[in-house]
Formats: sequence, structure tokens, C-alpha cells
Amino acid sequence: MDKRRWSWVAAAALILALAGALITVSALRDDTKPDAAAERGPVHVHGLGVDPRDRALYIATHTGMWRIAPRATRPESVGESRQDTMGFTIAGPGHFLGSGHPDNFDQPPLLGLIESVDSGATWKPISLLGEADFHVLRAVGRRVYGYDVSHSRLMVSRDGGMTWTERTANAQVLDLAPDPSAPDRVIATTAAGLLLSADAGASWLRVGRTVGLLGWPVANRLYLVGAAGDVLLSPDGGQSWRDVGTIGGPPAAFLAQTPRNLYAAMHDGRILGSRDGGRTWRAITK
Repeated sequence: MDKRRWSWVAAAALILALAGALITVSALRDDTKPDAAAERGPVHVHGLGVDPRDRALYIATHTGMWRIAPRATRPESVGESRQDTMGFTIAGPGHFLGSGHPDNFDQPPLLGLIESVDSGATWKPISLLGEADFHVLRAVGRRVYGYDVSHSRLMVSRDGGMTWTERTANAQVLDLAPDPSAPDRVIATTAAGLLLSADAGASWLRVGRTVGLLGWPVANRLYLVGAAGDVLLSPDGGQSWRDVGTIGGPPAAFLAQTPRNLYAAMHDGRILGSRDGGRTWRAITK
């Protein structure tokens, strides 16, 4: 792709990041009833994950958690909380990590890191309550990476999110993905382009202008969905890329569950799925 195209994609990615910040503000000021908003189904999708326990797709949104069972087409609400789950990742069977903003005024406006051990039915605080707002969360084993937008800081935990070390990427992080075979190796899309770290974020090397949402299911298949919806694949950890398909518009969230099974959430609430590594896509929700 030529430089002009990548410049446009980078600008669009920044617009998406700013839109996410506006959603965060609206979450704190929204005076509508969460249950009424939830009746509309998943809106403002922030994250996707497949739970190994039941193989269902879980959707983190502005109005709580949603679930799509295997072969189902209609999402169902999970649990009673309607919290705005901005950051979301599945750390193991039934084990979810999240961050964002509460659905009531009994808690601080920043949830820090929260945890569910019952597939999103209930949540409890783990660390940084009132101190962090992770819009990006990724976990590989006990290693957790998070980008806290409230302080523009990259955080790394080696004990499942109980304690943290602060890092810097010298740019706003739009998304990141750790290498599933080497958790210290992590790639990030930022306002400055694509950055690579081999030491868990202690130092970074710029490896390109590519920006978008990331998924890294196996070492030799790193995916990126750009702001225009182009699906790219890298076999060498971000050093080179090739086009494989398109989702047809800007992504709200992206998940590479396996090397071939991919999911993307659109800004209109649709959830798309691919079974051939991003070449073709179909709507899995009605």
C-alpha cells in the first residue's frame, strides 16, 4: 500500500480513538436507564472474546456484557450489571478481565481492573479501583497488558493484574497484541505507527506506519483490521503485511480466536464472522 493510503488510515484510526474517548465521557453523563438501553441489544461494542468453557462469543459493550451461543444468531444479556466495559479480555475458561465505568454512582467512575470467574455473570475489583481506565486489555497466561487512557500510560502485570509496572510507548496506544508464544514480545498500533517490543514494553522499535485493531492467535499469523475495514495478515510479527479481505467498514472491535476463525464488531452493532482467515465474512447476528 502506498504512503498516501496509510496516512489516511492513520488519520481515521485517530478519529476512532477520539470517538472512544467521547463514548467514555457519555458513559459518565448518561442519565438514561441502563436496562432500557440494554433492550436495544449490544451498542457501542468495545471488545470480543470466545470463552473456552462454552465456546460462546462474549461481547463487551456500553450497556454490559452479551453472549452469542454457538450457532445462535441473537445475543442475550449476561448478568445484571450494565457497566460500560471499555477494556475486555478472556484470560481462561470462565475467567474474564475488564475495565471501564460502573452503571451506578456507588462505585468510583474508573473501575480499574475488574474480574469475573463466572463468564461475566458477576464482577469484582482486582486492582487500581478509581485509578485506571483500561481501554485496551490483553492477557497471555499470568501476563496482562493494559493501556490506561486516564493517565496515557501502558501498564504490565506479571501476576494476573494484582500488581503493575508502568511502561511508556511514547504515543497513544490504539491497540496491542502480545505474541502468544512469547509474552514478552508485544506489538502495538499507536498514533505514531506500529511499534514492536521484545522486553514487555520496556523499549520499543517502530516497524511501520500500519495502524488498526490487532489479533495474534498463533506466532506466524498476526492480523490487523485497518480503519477502512481492510483485513491484513503478517506472517513475521509485523515486519510485512498482505491484504486478505475486508469487513466493509470501520471496526468497533476485532478478535482473532484461531488462525482462521475471526470476528469483527461494526459500529452499527452487527457482529461479523470469518471462517477462512478473513477472506470472506458473514453477519452472525440478526
